[in-house]
Amino acid sequence: MRRREFITLLGGTAAAWPLAARAQQGGRMRRVGALVNSEERDTESHARIVEFQDGLRALGWTEGRNLRIDYRWATDAERMRAGAAELVGLSPDVLFANGAAALARLQQATRIIPIVFAGVTDPVATGFVASIPRPGGNITGFATYEHTIARKWLELLKEIAPQVVRVMVIYDPANPVTRGYLHEIEAAAPLFGVQISATVVRNAAEIEHAFDAFAGVPNGGLIPMTSLTINAHRKQIIALAAKHRLPAVYISRIHVAAGGLASYGARSVEEGRQAAIYVDRILKGEKPGDLPVQFATRFELVINLKTAKALGLDPPITLLARTDEVIE
Repeated sequence: MRRREFITLLGGTAAAWPLAARAQQGGRMRRVGALVNSEERDTESHARIVEFQDGLRALGWTEGRNLRIDYRWATDAERMRAGAAELVGLSPDVLFANGAAALARLQQATRIIPIVFAGVTDPVATGFVASIPRPGGNITGFATYEHTIARKWLELLKEIAPQVVRVMVIYDPANPVTRGYLHEIEAAAPLFGVQISATVVRNAAEIEHAFDAFAGVPNGGLIPMTSLTINAHRKQIIALAAKHRLPAVYISRIHVAAGGLASYGARSVEEGRQAAIYVDRILKGEKPGDLPVQFATRFELVINLKTAKALGLDPPITLLARTDEVIE
């Protein structure tokens, strides 16, 4: 293995990141910083982190022996920003970003330390990498999908609840990926005979107001975008959808397991183990800018039949036949 040394001075503070010259040199302890865009008790994010840890362990990296992982969990922009700054201040060898919000904060905090991401949509369109085959810079990782998947959410909503002619899309503009989703949904709306009501929500009060304002007219449906705000208020959104009898399609299974109607998205847990592979390769000397971004290849459709029954919906057999998981 060829060995070269890079030393970069940032703002008067020496911050070095390892390439081949420091790869497992003398069996020294290596350091990884992980920024996670959820609460620590969030089951989906926790499962992804467990997969990340297991993946590193399978590649020979054991916490306490040759690896240390520092975690920061955050559910709002300020804590996310602070967590990113703290992790960069620890001068880790590699950073792991769980989700677009985490990646955005880490990108703002450092353009030097390698960053591996998981759970990010269309990283080229959102400005995280220069290209898919050669990301360039200090960022690479595993993307979920491109923005066009948003049309699938609208299609699923109409299939499971054909009476829907009005769809409220709630989103937080602080998430850089939501603009692309919203564009796709609005472009596809005429094909499905629906009107889109795009509504900004930044806190619990705005979420409550959005539902109250929208639900007064019948035949409505709901598509919540992903964001720190929406993830943090997941239970509230699911409860309000039930209260106002709004069929809703979500981005991930965790919402359906908590009582939501349906979801379609990538099997995000697997991205943790995939991210571990790239962290390992960077720790052994490869450059993040040379590692191509990879997209998810496995998707899952999940339907909660109990919720469907409560809403008076009877999902067609053709839909249930291709459903990966039915929650009863």
